[in-house]
Amino acid sequence: MTHPDPDFSRFAASRAHQACAHRLIPGGAHTYAKGDDQMPEWMPVVIDRGEGAFVWDLDGNRFIEYGQGLRSVTLGHAEPRVTAAATRELARGTNFSRPSRVELEAAEAFLALIGAECVKFCKDGSSATTAAVKVARAATGRDTVAVCSDHPFLSQGDWFIGTTPMAAGIPRAVRDLTVGFPYGDVAALEAVLDEHRPACVVMEAVRDGANPTRYLRACIAACRARGVVFVLDEMITGFRWSARGAQGLYGLDPDLSTFGKALANGHSVSALAGRRDLMEAGGLGSDRDRVFLLSGTHGAETHGLAAAIAALRIARDENVAGRLMRQGARLRKGVAEVVRERLAVGSVGTAGRDSNLVFYTRDADGRPSQAYRTLFVQELARRGVLAPSFVITTAHTDDVIDQTVEAVAGAVDVYVRALDAGSVDGLLIGRPVQPVFRKKAGTVWTSVSRSGGDGAVSPPPRLSPPTS
Repeated sequence: MTHPDPDFSRFAASRAHQACAHRLIPGGAHTYAKGDDQMPEWMPVVIDRGEGAFVWDLDGNRFIEYGQGLRSVTLGHAEPRVTAAATRELARGTNFSRPSRVELEAAEAFLALIGAECVKFCKDGSSATTAAVKVARAATGRDTVAVCSDHPFLSQGDWFIGTTPMAAGIPRAVRDLTVGFPYGDVAALEAVLDEHRPACVVMEAVRDGANPTRYLRACIAACRARGVVFVLDEMITGFRWSARGAQGLYGLDPDLSTFGKALANGHSVSALAGRRDLMEAGGLGSDRDRVFLLSGTHGAETHGLAAAIAALRIARDENVAGRLMRQGARLRKGVAEVVRERLAVGSVGTAGRDSNLVFYTRDADGRPSQAYRTLFVQELARRGVLAPSFVITTAHTDDVIDQTVEAVAGAVDVYVRALDAGSVDGLLIGRPVQPVFRKKAGTVWTSVSRSGGDGAVSPPPRLSPPTS
């Protein structure tokens, strides 16, 4: 059983681009989740542009895209009203030596929707969550941080990355200040709170499809009883679960919460929001020791905040979360039907909330498999669907979803062949995708990536020096 020879020329420009990128950029990308180790080896796919539910790569291949900027896009790429708002502010200037009008306008729009008392904007989610930890430490006089160990990513700050296999460069003393607890077990959290007396608990609202209301309220109550600051990470749930995020959907009142990703439909804006008495430690109206909270030169770029205002208004007025749920449900049902027809139930399928679907892949023995995941992603991409997940946007129309289901059908046909054979050998081209968090990189950038596929490795192209 062999796979038809791949058309390596289809991704030639992307492979040439990445050969150069790996010389100049560690990992070939500025975000680990976008690394070449997250894609099938022979199709690195470098994006040239996007519009709505579609992207085009450097070779001119068009894909229906899911994941949409690691869940940062809810309205589709280049949504016209968001783009127009950002463009208008760009023409007025992007950064000044004093606060701009749009900063207050954005704060008012955000707080009116979310319901918190204060907000500070910044450029990425990691900065927001790390600032929340700093505020909590200052407020409590404690150093330890408790994090939900079942949530895969909370920050690139040392306080979190030190808990992952990629802890190189982080002092042991820093790593020892973070402790974990399992999701869904209030007693386990209470034990951690009593033993370690942390400054704060940082966690996302959900882990699976179950309604977490009772559990989350119990977590908040346990923290309040012990003087621990409860920080709700809304990077994923914000504006996807409801216009007010998970806290609005489940009726929660976190001490602090952090937002990003969908806040500005892919533009670089994130936020730390919460109680005034905590946030004011980073202001000018407190007599406590000052907290250097969030202060970035580019933290309040006007065009990003203008994009956020437009996206917030659309989320408020157009039931974006409801539309995401409706279209995601259509995709989930279509995939389930395809899988059922091909007798692959339990081997490949979807999971999660309809507005934020992922897919699972298992081998012939029912075990989670990176190799089978790679095969599934490879076969979807062959059929014009770029899908590290099945995270949807409002631009994924019924027709787009139906095209996706058709591509899934073809991919599952190949998947079932691999299941019947007990291996992806002869079907998967190159190495499997890899977990982002691993201690060693291993061999990822190999001959298939750097050559035309015949195994002859050429050195990466050198850039010509600039000319004057």
